[in-house]
Amino acid sequence: MSTIKNHVQLIGNVGQEPTITNLESGKKVARFSLATNENYKDSKGEKQTDTNWHTVVAWGKTAEIIEKYVNKGKEVGLVGKLKTRTYEAEDGNQRYVTEVEANEILLMGTK
Repeated sequence: MSTIKNHVQLIGNVGQEPTITNLESGKKVARFSLATNENYKDSKGEKQTDTNWHTVVAWGKTAEIIEKYVNKGKEVGLVGKLKTRTYEAEDGNQRYVTEVEANEILLMGTK
């Protein structure tokens, strides 16, 4: 059961061009937003879509794949885990950010 702790699987569309950062260590990190859609019918029988946005971070080889093959609008599947980090904002308040750290990425659809 330990393999399903903090496990995330998402399929969605990339919302913006991925940002690639080359670190001094030589490692790469990729960041992008991912939109996932849930479709349902409301009480009147009309189709509705609920869109959720996720911030995705990927390191190393996964970041290199994203740099080469992923762009805005591309449908991707990913497997990873949730990571929460804190930082101090300009106003001095502490902020929390939860991101999906992608370990694997699946390129979907046509090019």
